[in-house]
Amino acid sequence: MTKLPPAVDAHHLTVRFGRTTVLDNLTFSVAQGEVVAVIGPNGSGKTTLLQAILGLIPYQGMIRVFGQPVREALGKIGYVPQRFSFDRTFPLTVGEFLALSQVKPKHPGWREAVITEVNLTGGMHQRVGELSGGELQRLLIANALQGEPELLLLDEPTAGVDIAGERGFYDLVFHLHRSHQLTVVLVSHDLAAVARRATKIICLNRELVCFGPPAEAITPAILQQLYGSTAPPPHLH
Repeated sequence: MTKLPPAVDAHHLTVRFGRTTVLDNLTFSVAQGEVVAVIGPNGSGKTTLLQAILGLIPYQGMIRVFGQPVREALGKIGYVPQRFSFDRTFPLTVGEFLALSQVKPKHPGWREAVITEVNLTGGMHQRVGELSGGELQRLLIANALQGEPELLLLDEPTAGVDIAGERGFYDLVFHLHRSHQLTVVLVSHDLAAVARRATKIICLNRELVCFGPPAEAITPAILQQLYGSTAPPPHLH
């Protein structure tokens, strides 16, 4: 049986902006089908890591996505950004928003099916400006799924969403992971949610503090190393 290449394989990954080292010599491998959460304090390089995997910024070291250089694998990646700013008065519908994407669905009716799956009850004709914060995030997930990706990257997708909305959002992400057989890498501040459901945790503070199953990664010693002892880590309850 042929061994599948890792979904993400990084070796000695280093990112510098000027004289500042943002990511320092990271080596890790994400197997296909895993759900990997990236945790760490503000400024620890979490967003930078996703940008490097997407090939959006220069880096040293090596990254392979499904065994390919990043540029060759971009069609296999869906991405949900941390923030999406737009003019809410602009008369754009959900369907029109999805049609703006450079990625076109491979199958007829795919957009409608995905909108139903992410539970946007207003359908394709609802105005984007009328969506709540949680609904807007679900729209961004639907947009990321248009190309039927194999790897889904989410950068703090619940920022600006209330606690109830957060839990529903994580339920949706893990449902999509199963139903679409996705590999998922998500930046999260909700340690309780990822401890229950992620297969692996990347503990990041510019360098790789820990990479492993939740039981090994979310320990008092590791959390103190990440967040310090002056404040409790976010959302650990």
